[in-house]
Amino acid sequence: MALSLLDFLFNLSHLCKMKEGQIQQQDMICALATASGVGAIAVIRLSGKGSIALVNSVFKGADLEQAASHTVHFGTLRNGDSLIDEVLVSVFRTPRSFTKEDAIEIGCHGSDYIVRQILKLLIQQGARIARPGEFTQRAFLNGQFDLVQAEAVADLIAADSEASHKTALNQLRGGFSKKLGGLRTELIHFASMIELELDFGEEDVEFAERDDLRRLINSLLGTINPLIDSFDFGNAIKEGFPVAIIGSPNVGKSTLLNALLNEEKAIVTSIAGTTRDVIEDTMVLGGLKFRFIDTAGIRDTTDEVETIGIGRSKQAMEKADIVIFLYDSPETYQDLQPLSDALEPGKKRIWVKNKVDNLTVRQTASEPRENHLTPQPPLLTGEGEVDPTTFTEGNQQEESPYPPRTGGRGEVIRGEVMHGAVQLSISAKTQLGLENLKFTLIGMVKSQAASDTVVSNSRHYEHLLKTKAALEEVIMGLDTGITGDFLAQDIRLSLHHLGEITGTIVTDDLLDNIFSKFCIGK
Repeated sequence: MALSLLDFLFNLSHLCKMKEGQIQQQDMICALATASGVGAIAVIRLSGKGSIALVNSVFKGADLEQAASHTVHFGTLRNGDSLIDEVLVSVFRTPRSFTKEDAIEIGCHGSDYIVRQILKLLIQQGARIARPGEFTQRAFLNGQFDLVQAEAVADLIAADSEASHKTALNQLRGGFSKKLGGLRTELIHFASMIELELDFGEEDVEFAERDDLRRLINSLLGTINPLIDSFDFGNAIKEGFPVAIIGSPNVGKSTLLNALLNEEKAIVTSIAGTTRDVIEDTMVLGGLKFRFIDTAGIRDTTDEVETIGIGRSKQAMEKADIVIFLYDSPETYQDLQPLSDALEPGKKRIWVKNKVDNLTVRQTASEPRENHLTPQPPLLTGEGEVDPTTFTEGNQQEESPYPPRTGGRGEVIRGEVMHGAVQLSISAKTQLGLENLKFTLIGMVKSQAASDTVVSNSRHYEHLLKTKAALEEVIMGLDTGITGDFLAQDIRLSLHHLGEITGTIVTDDLLDNIFSKFCIGK
């Protein structure tokens, strides 16, 4: 079939881009691989055909061109007769390198001046400065790993908590890719059977059993749906689980934020309405990153600026994974009830009574016995609900694997279940009960983790949604009895979106967009 002019021009443009990429990939590239700035050492890396010979021409020491792969050599780098630095040179020969090309890593002293002089020398000898992410891009193009694993390299570098590190490492080791690869293999089999039917269209033969295809699609949806559902959790692992602190003015929200972060992040005064906008910061607890959000006090006011701040407080509450309702009296507790009732049923809530350090001994002694209980690690029985049986008398749990739940001075902290949410008593000022609040937050988040494989990349999430939509079209087609050519079209579309995730199907623009977000030298 003859190509249209538009198809011809598109193919020509694509070939030109491929040729340009091949030419660029033949270049020798160099970049600083360690963080810029003064340090004990710095590492400069090179990759590309001829990189070993290039460094050998300015290196005084062992003959690098004769050196075996994965060996390290001490010597000096010289620009003519001028000594630049004493260095350690690591040699990696194709295909046993990160990029699967000949590669060199130069370890030098961590002076900005020395680094500049070495890079200048390498450029003079024929190398060029690498683009952001170009080393990883070459590794992908040379088949070192797929696109999911390439993106995981950037996530691993950016990981700032145990959970984000574990997620990135799982993807780097191919956990997510294996799941997608299995889905794609099964789909390709059925797609080929349907394509075979189309070749024998006049004979009215079905090579792909429709019932088997339906079972396969339902099985694939059973795998894809949990991955889609895991995105909010996976994204929060990277960005931090948002926790909104909500309460009336002067109940201690800013004091609690400062106590959680262990720094004076928010201004604390006795003047009501001091916080007029949301203030947030992150902290790692139990290997998880939390994003704590201090909000403007909820009250009726005629102040225009404060009203805007209260509106933002309500928005933060709606978007948060967990809401801490902070109160210090029956009145401020009642103020929060309408806000809690307006939230979606599945929203996790923690009711926290603050300023318990102000209670008198008589007030404490008059409280019922059940209020003097030490909560054990929360065991979540449902959406935000805690099993009340997890609360036992303070001194009866002799062999608990968890640390004692006290305020750090031996005080017993109140803990109970109220309205399907946890209730705690604390003093943000003295930090009494603060550790108990932290343990509760950790327990609530860890209860959400259903699998080691979670989706944390918005690009992957987008294509999984499109894959799901295409597969659902196949199911609808089977229900209505449409012909094989229409079924094949939807199956091809689902294969296309799965391929875009792993890089089996890729465009230059997509690669440029992904790798441009990497740091130079990676």
